[in-house]
Amino acid sequence: SYKRAMHLGLHTLQRAGISALENASQGPAAAKHLDEFLHGPATRSEGCGYGLESELNGQLHGQHLAGEVVLRAVRGFLQKPQPEKALVLSFHGWSGTGKNFVARMVASHLYRDGLRSECVRTFISLFHFPHAQYVDSYKVQLEKQISETTQLCQQSLFIFDEAEKLHFGLLDAIKPFMAHRDNKDQAGNRRSIFLFLSSIGGNAINEVALDFRRARRPREEIPMELLDDEQGCSDLRAALCFPTDGGYARSHFLEENLIDFFVPFLPLERRHVRLCARDAFLARALPYTEAALDEVAKMMVFVPKEEKLFSAQGCKSVSQRINYFLP
Repeated sequence: SYKRAMHLGLHTLQRAGISALENASQGPAAAKHLDEFLHGPATRSEGCGYGLESELNGQLHGQHLAGEVVLRAVRGFLQKPQPEKALVLSFHGWSGTGKNFVARMVASHLYRDGLRSECVRTFISLFHFPHAQYVDSYKVQLEKQISETTQLCQQSLFIFDEAEKLHFGLLDAIKPFMAHRDNKDQAGNRRSIFLFLSSIGGNAINEVALDFRRARRPREEIPMELLDDEQGCSDLRAALCFPTDGGYARSHFLEENLIDFFVPFLPLERRHVRLCARDAFLARALPYTEAALDEVAKMMVFVPKEEKLFSAQGCKSVSQRINYFLP
């Protein structure tokens, strides 16, 4: 699977190269490299898709809110000479809506070797921390890995997948690395970005999208304020403020204002699945027809049962479905 491959890649490949951003952060070319990270190098060929903004716009389908929030958050963080804390983004939504995809984009534009970089650490809850009785041991290992990575790298990226399944003891181990720092703690101007990927709040997000669809309003009109009311606990925040389970939601992340941005991923419609299928064909240099894209979409399960508006799996497994069309 993608998650298992991502894990194996981090542990089997040899020492990766230093990121372009790390090289730039200590010299006069910093502004140029920041612009290239966000928009792509000025010399790129038209349509090559370099740059985080270009890739989000071109390959992240149906997620106007997520794309805007991630770009704004990362841009603001990288432009700060001395960030007072790590950047913490909390991704929320159903499986297959693009959470891992965006995390991979951020890694690939921060680091020459993307997820394989020694400055990127990916943790999958049930894979890396499967047994609750060993949480104390996991905690020591996690603290050590984060500490070593932040000391090694000018810019570190930590990705926690299935964050809703993280034991609260592990979250306590992570908190000190995300908290506000004194100036004396900012030696070397080292930066860290934490991405937490979770399904918590997915149903609340879907309800908002469903209401807009039933009202025949474009989903692109869904405002961030409707899902993330910073003054209260509505929609997405309600799922976190009043959780039914999950150490992630029970943690003090909210109370201590450690999460900088909540990033909602909307459920994907049939048209978005077709775009994912098109991208999968193109990625493998395979010819395709509109009928083939329709056929891939028909293979997916759509909900609600009566209306069949949203893909229950998002775009997950779309790339595997392409095998059906191989000669």
